[in-house]
Amino acid sequence: MSDFEHRPGVKEATLVVRNLRLTGVDNKNSEALMAEIDKLFGIDGVIYNETTGTIYLAYDASHINLEGIEEVIRKHGANIHDDWWTHTKESYYQFVDQNIKDNAEHQPQSCHKPPPGSKKN
Repeated sequence: MSDFEHRPGVKEATLVVRNLRLTGVDNKNSEALMAEIDKLFGIDGVIYNETTGTIYLAYDASHINLEGIEEVIRKHGANIHDDWWTHTKESYYQFVDQNIKDNAEHQPQSCHKPPPGSKKN
């Protein structure tokens, strides 16, 4: 896939796919929750599976992180499932998201170019 096959602002190199179990999602808040998450800049796709209670997210980690998405989830009366495995995945996702964001902002240096102020003779 190329960057042209994703939503605006989503780059293939920083695209991540996440899945987390949610609690507190019902018929009243599920559509509003999914619609608001889907409108966030950097989201490439969001799906909620009602039978398993799992949300599937695809987003550009250089523009948005899991914490911002969790705020929207809590705003609608839902929350991340409270079990060991879900918390482990959530912590790992946050670590990787921060690493992707830091690497996207990093300006690489070359050790082969001369230092500033030196002249070639």
